[in-house]
Amino acid sequence: MLKEYISQIKALDTGAMERARIRLDNLAKPPGSLGRLEDIAEKLAGISGELFYDTSKRCVIIMSGDNGVFEEGVAATPQSVTYAQTINFARGLTGVAAIAKQFNTDLIITDVGINADIDFPGVRDRKIRKATWNIAKGSAMTCEEAEQVILIGIETAIEAAQNGYKLLGAGEMGIANTTTSAAVLCALTDLPAEQIAGKGAGLKEEAYRHKIEVVRSAVKNNRPNPDDAVDVLAKVGGFEIAAMTGVFLGGAVARVPVVIDGFVSIVAALCAARISPVAKDYMIASHASFEQGFVHAAKALGVEPYLNLNMRLGEGSGCPIMFAVIDAACAAIRDMATFEEAEINDEYVDELRTGDSFTIR
Repeated sequence: MLKEYISQIKALDTGAMERARIRLDNLAKPPGSLGRLEDIAEKLAGISGELFYDTSKRCVIIMSGDNGVFEEGVAATPQSVTYAQTINFARGLTGVAAIAKQFNTDLIITDVGINADIDFPGVRDRKIRKATWNIAKGSAMTCEEAEQVILIGIETAIEAAQNGYKLLGAGEMGIANTTTSAAVLCALTDLPAEQIAGKGAGLKEEAYRHKIEVVRSAVKNNRPNPDDAVDVLAKVGGFEIAAMTGVFLGGAVARVPVVIDGFVSIVAALCAARISPVAKDYMIASHASFEQGFVHAAKALGVEPYLNLNMRLGEGSGCPIMFAVIDAACAAIRDMATFEEAEINDEYVDELRTGDSFTIR
């Protein structure tokens, strides 16, 4: 089924992107003066095949799961917080919930591996089992489990698109998942653990040094195949990371953009791009996470975040903020007048369009 879904991911509509670029170039403004907002508008045209994109219905898909490596003392936060915060997502009390409400964004909350029984309105039960195994002692999950949880993410994104959501964000909750994300990124990039692993929610120096060693030894001992992202996720990943990988793939299948949040989110996005390189074209990076591994993941994925707010909360909290930026891009291409509509003679712009007349050298 995973291969079948991957085969459905198609390239962007270049004809629609060209029509968008022509309109953007003819809006009553200096050429390129809306900067990267113009790039967003062009990308959305390629995704949808339409010049104007409807952003009125959007959601952040949050995948929650616990990580067996927690028992190694690599997190400053109790594991019970995964359970508590997942419920608080549904209650509207978390960071992402507050920001999402401000920006007219829904939350789709899914338990894919919380280490507790959970039965709460608004939390979907797609639990694989209670937490992954400890990557310091062996693989996190079986390959079959990794494929199963990726499919959960794919199907959740497709269902959201079928329910009318035009913008998706990928968020997570899982104590110790900066450790598993670091291990995944190290395996995919062959970068050393000390360059990738950060302090997460706030480790003291001794615990941080131990975390680096746990990441290093987990990758060395489990020997994940860097050319097989599913194998990497199975051996050193987490249920929530694999499910988010599926969300990015599912968005591409359904031809809706998926916004990347922070460190865990961008590692999942990188896994999705390694599984299907075309899926990257459906991703939009929101903010540059303060977690040190983020810059390496962004470089490996080949994306540049639009925002830099020194955020490191996770949860998908950067996604609703980015939705507002996307709204701005859509408003510009849709509602701004062209030179002709504004009754402005644009002959003076012709020379500016032929080269860069704005950069000071």
